[in-house]
Amino acid sequence: MHRIRQCGARHRRTTAEREIMLRMLRLFVSASMLVALVGVLAQPAQAAVWSSSDRWGTWTNGGYTLYNNIWGSGAGPQTIWANSYSNWGVWANHPNTGGVKSYPNATKNVNRRLSALGSVTSSFNVTVPNGGAYTSAYDIWCDGHTYEIMLWMNKYGPVGPIGSRQTSASVGGHSWDVYRGSNGSNQVFSFVRQGNVNSGTVDIKAVLNWLRSRNWFGDVTLGDVQFGYEITSSSGGMDFRTNSFSVSAS
Repeated sequence: MHRIRQCGARHRRTTAEREIMLRMLRLFVSASMLVALVGVLAQPAQAAVWSSSDRWGTWTNGGYTLYNNIWGSGAGPQTIWANSYSNWGVWANHPNTGGVKSYPNATKNVNRRLSALGSVTSSFNVTVPNGGAYTSAYDIWCDGHTYEIMLWMNKYGPVGPIGSRQTSASVGGHSWDVYRGSNGSNQVFSFVRQGNVNSGTVDIKAVLNWLRSRNWFGDVTLGDVQFGYEITSSSGGMDFRTNSFSVSAS
């Protein structure tokens, strides 16, 4: 009996020791995981090839030029970054007030007369916030800065185009509400897409030919084709990301 009690005591001590060892092991594993996690979080994010917080910061890549372009009054801080003309984005923290604050964009200069162009198309893919007030838009310039053609691919918040609504049109691969007006310096034609889209392809030449067919302009010279974000407000800081973008003209 004595031996049995002794074995039982030894068994109880072994069980307790095992519990202690298991607790220590769990603590060790948790601590190890925490150290590993801290190590991962401490790793710096991969830096973009280029970035700028300058109001007029610019960068040229692959035949395109990127612009930070903080042109409106009452703007807050904004930083543009890019890995290429096709992969870039903006962090902006503009106050919740009226008026456009900025139009960060990527620009391709075509500089060809409309009648001499076989085709002009562009593709885009973006990730944009569900807040603030902005539009993802093409800004297309003809005959210098005489004519401005905006193609609003999506819009969010209290934003609206210049001028008055003229008609609806299905052209260039999309259906639009078409506005016409002036900003005091040039005529503005705004094509506001009937429904938001964050990716797609636009036949820009077809849009320009449509405008010409209505005698709103003639055989103009297509200058800059720009794509970016016309931001009115992004209070608290918001991210706008261009996953891909390109312009093709022939």
